[in-house]
Amino acid sequence: MPARALMLQGTGSDVGKTVLVAGLCRAYRRRGLKVLPFKPQNMSNNAAVTQSGGEIGRAQWLQAVAAGVEPTVDMNPVLLKPESDTGAQVILHGKPFGHAEAARYQGLKATLMGAVQTSFARLRAEADLVLVEGAGSPAEVNLRMNDIANMGFALPTKTPVVLVGDINRGGVIAAICGTHGLLPPEERTLIKGVIINQFRGDVTLFDGGIERIVAETGWQHFGTIPFLKCVRDLPAEDAVVLDTPEIGGAAKFKIAVPMLPRIANFDDLDPLRSEDDIEVVFCPPGMPLPRDANLIVLPGSKATIADLRFLKKEGWHIDIAAHVRAGGAVLGICGGYQMLGRMVHDPDGVEGEASSEEGLGLLDAETALRPQKQTLNVMATVPAFACKASGYEIHAGTTVMGDGVKPFMKRGEVVIGVQAPDKPVYGTYLHGLFEKGVFRQKFLSHLCGQAGAQDFSPKVDTALDALADALETHLDLDAMLDVAR
Repeated sequence: MPARALMLQGTGSDVGKTVLVAGLCRAYRRRGLKVLPFKPQNMSNNAAVTQSGGEIGRAQWLQAVAAGVEPTVDMNPVLLKPESDTGAQVILHGKPFGHAEAARYQGLKATLMGAVQTSFARLRAEADLVLVEGAGSPAEVNLRMNDIANMGFALPTKTPVVLVGDINRGGVIAAICGTHGLLPPEERTLIKGVIINQFRGDVTLFDGGIERIVAETGWQHFGTIPFLKCVRDLPAEDAVVLDTPEIGGAAKFKIAVPMLPRIANFDDLDPLRSEDDIEVVFCPPGMPLPRDANLIVLPGSKATIADLRFLKKEGWHIDIAAHVRAGGAVLGICGGYQMLGRMVHDPDGVEGEASSEEGLGLLDAETALRPQKQTLNVMATVPAFACKASGYEIHAGTTVMGDGVKPFMKRGEVVIGVQAPDKPVYGTYLHGLFEKGVFRQKFLSHLCGQAGAQDFSPKVDTALDALADALETHLDLDAMLDVAR
């Protein structure tokens, strides 16, 4: 018999669906169920690599970790990786499927529904419970035609829905009741109840709000979740969380990260942000890179040449050059690594029009972007530090090192990162390199004598357990399981 399924949709984006699905995966797993996460369509430049070499959203990777299962491409059959304000690369079952502008993608979605349903059926055949995460809001009527992410998926699969509203954003009563008013009757019927997320203060003060929501919609209230500090220790999916720079305290070591328009896999910095003596400052456009930074990290990018040009337009290349002249360290990861070289070429138009752009010239290396993408999990060697670093590669470029650099990281005999011989400038294709404490400790110790020897994954696991504990306390998990088909 196919597994039960339950879908979490939201009154909007960033209301906590990703984190709640992860917490529910952990909570129901601890009850003895085999739980598998699923998101029909995800839009994110934060991607992970499965053991089969396919790409999925990092959010579904986290949810699989919470469920104690190996991530697979079926957990996120359609991944959209934005490359511009109107276009994205389409990843289907873990592999590049093509590029689509927003208007064209609306027509393409109908052809992707078969792949979505195939993945869902495979997961249901293997699990006791499949927890499905929606995208955005089901009340976005302008996007309803050919929808595969919300009710367009829930209706044909007859998947019951729980609607999540974030009270911290304000207007949660109107958001829930407004969603009810905009949905047709057959879609309203699929919604079995609501969850109020991120409540601060005395929850009894919202009793009247719950009564009004139930009276207006007829949906049951599964619970109200307080603001949970443990969520801060979980990787964030969307770069929207970086829009407001964090104000640090008396950190001994400051890391500056320019917020590129197509920033990708920014969760590479999460292990560093978790260190007590390290301040990581994400610098938005218009903000110069801080002069007192000890390390500048150029992060991954889904559009290397476009982001390199943006970096120069912002004047960040001048900040970086001054930082290096003063003896400061620089690390480029993936797209950031490509930017540190002499030139970046796109002869095949991988990112748009065929073009080339002069790099920052801090590493004697040159990159050519190619249509073939490298996606694999890696255990790399780091000769300079006599240690290993684990992570994953996701990139479409081939970088050739010149005589003016030496290997920094190697996958077997393949050089996947280089370093300048006379200054602390490093580049690598390895994402996730700071998650293991050994490399992190060696790298930080080399730069400033910092410690940081603990692996990052146990901290994430502890946060998932704390999240599951909170959901057991504040949600009626038995009632939610009952409504799951």
